[in-house]
Amino acid sequence: MNYSGRSSKLLDDAISQFSSLPGIGKKTATRFALYLLRKSESDVENFVRAISKMKQETQFCKICNNISDSDVCAICSDNSRDKSLVCVVEGIHDVMAIESTSQYNGLYHVLGGIISPMDGIGPGELNIANLIERINTGNVSEIILALPTTMEGDTTNFYLNRKIANTNVSVSILARGVAIGDELQYTDEITLGQSILNRKPFAV
Repeated sequence: MNYSGRSSKLLDDAISQFSSLPGIGKKTATRFALYLLRKSESDVENFVRAISKMKQETQFCKICNNISDSDVCAICSDNSRDKSLVCVVEGIHDVMAIESTSQYNGLYHVLGGIISPMDGIGPGELNIANLIERINTGNVSEIILALPTTMEGDTTNFYLNRKIANTNVSVSILARGVAIGDELQYTDEITLGQSILNRKPFAV
C-alpha cells in the first residue's frame, strides 16, 4: 500500500512527527527522516535518548523560571553574575537570545508570557508574584524590562512598573533599537546587545 506517495508507513509516520514541529515543512521533515534512516542504530538511539531525557528531566529554576537541569539554573547559581540586576523576559527563548549577545551579566526572570486580555492571559497567569518576592528580598537594585515591543508587551511593562513603583528598585527598558512589533528571539545579536547596554529609565 502506498502512503502519501511513499512506500513505507513507518517512514510516513516519522515524517509526520517531524513535520509537526514548528517551522518544519514536509520536505524538511522528509530530509530529517531519511537522514536518520541512514544513521547507525546507536546514533539514532542516542538521538532519541537525548530528546526523551530532556523531556523527562528538564526542570524550571525555582528562582527565575528558566529551564534547568536542577532546582537552580546555571545562570542563577553563577557567582560571577551581577545578582542585583534582573532582566524580565517573556519566555525562555528570550534568555537564549540575550545570552547570545554576551553583553549582559545579570540574572533573569521569565514571566512565561505577557498580559493579553484577548487571549485570556492576565497577571495571575504569569510569574509575577515570585518576581515581587525577589524584589522584596532587597537584593535587587535594577529591573530591566525586556518584553516584546507590542501593545501587549507595553501593557505588561506598565503593569510591572506600577507593581515596583513603591520599592527602591529602579526600572529600565531596552533602548528602541529593537523595532516596534519585534520579538527578541528574532532580533540580531548586535542590535539586541546594544539595546541592553543603552537601556533607559522606564517612563510612563
